[in-house]
Amino acid sequence: MSTLKPGLRHTETMRVDSRHTVPHVDDSWPGFRDMPEILATAMMIGFIEQTCIEALRPYLADGQQTVGTKVDITHSAASLVGAEISADVQLIEVDGRRLVFSVSAHDPHGSIGAGRHERFIIESDKFMARLAEKSTSI
Repeated sequence: MSTLKPGLRHTETMRVDSRHTVPHVDDSWPGFRDMPEILATAMMIGFIEQTCIEALRPYLADGQQTVGTKVDITHSAASLVGAEISADVQLIEVDGRRLVFSVSAHDPHGSIGAGRHERFIIESDKFMARLAEKSTSI
């Protein structure tokens, strides 16, 4: 983690498939069923998170991962099935295990979203042990 510094940039691309669209997010949410078949905000944010994860992967020690802790992202334009979208992320702050990214997403017509995303570095074994403790109370 010592080489993890602000300025790190990463870009990923993906093609929007029908499974990424609003009507297909979750069949148990009837309000989504008759919505337009466009990229769901949740999927755009998930794609941005995935891009941050991939940006960080080479810098984490064995047994470390990151989890998302804050999302402040606008979804400003619709993307259709078949569109290729890209997510661009830049690490702008490192505060111990807290990492802050400036993020943006684009399709061939321009910007579709932008904002900030925070992630936190975790020790996977410790994190999973805490989850196991929580599961006993469910």
